[in-house]
Amino acid sequence: MGRMTQIRKVHRFLLDGSDAALEHPIRFREDVLAVEEPLEIRIGKLSFAVTMRTPGDDFDLVAGFLVSEGLIRDQTELVSLRFCAGEDEAGRQTFNVVEAQLRSDVQLPETGRHVYVSSSCGICGTDSIEAVRKSLSYDSSQDRLRVPSDVLAGLPSELRKAQAVFEKTGGVHAAGLFRIDDGGTAELLCLREDVGRHNAVDKVVGWALREGRLPLSGTVLQVSGRASFELVQKAALAGIPFLAAVSAPSSLAVDLAKDAGVTLVGFSRGGSFNVYAGEERLAPALRTAEKRGRP
Repeated sequence: MGRMTQIRKVHRFLLDGSDAALEHPIRFREDVLAVEEPLEIRIGKLSFAVTMRTPGDDFDLVAGFLVSEGLIRDQTELVSLRFCAGEDEAGRQTFNVVEAQLRSDVQLPETGRHVYVSSSCGICGTDSIEAVRKSLSYDSSQDRLRVPSDVLAGLPSELRKAQAVFEKTGGVHAAGLFRIDDGGTAELLCLREDVGRHNAVDKVVGWALREGRLPLSGTVLQVSGRASFELVQKAALAGIPFLAAVSAPSSLAVDLAKDAGVTLVGFSRGGSFNVYAGEERLAPALRTAEKRGRP
């Protein structure tokens, strides 16, 4: 796992009902933790933002973040990415500063955001929907994707199977990008994990940008946490027509999904799910369709 996990010693207590349970803990058991470190994002020499993230796939994270900020939308607009010099107190390279060089015609912000982005940040305010709508480069409402209901219900399980860091730590979110073929098979195109659910999505979007895959039409983005306004925003900006989450959406997320033409599913946990927007993209279960086709 490289820099994504660290081993720490912990005291573990087993509350087995005995009077001695608290007096005799199991000492110095090793536990695997997800790493959380700051990443400074620079555009040229301009300090743009600092985000808390799990190290790994940092170039994807920066590329996806720039898409989410509405600065770029095409692979050719991102000229290069590189780690800048940065050292800890012991003089070791931290790899915690990434500099992005953008194409000369890309409009840059006048000043850096100079903001701290937490690993669970979101965006609030009803004015945000109109601002996002104006900045959308892709029209997801025209996407003709149809997803069989039983295939959709199985995506959280497929996501969970691929979560290597979560398997070790239990402490990271995941975002998985799936393509559904005509036969109903779900192909996992990209999975990224991070302590921040928005970072995991940015890493997926950044991967797609660097691979020249935007817009991500005909795909489903399955996330491990809740569906915030910000996640719907990121999906819409990347041209993803379908967002599914294992937990609840917010009211503003539903409003934006309807406005942007994104199908939004919440509480997707295998046996059931709720559709909050774009229900026309749900197709009958494959098993039901097969039964109807029998003589």
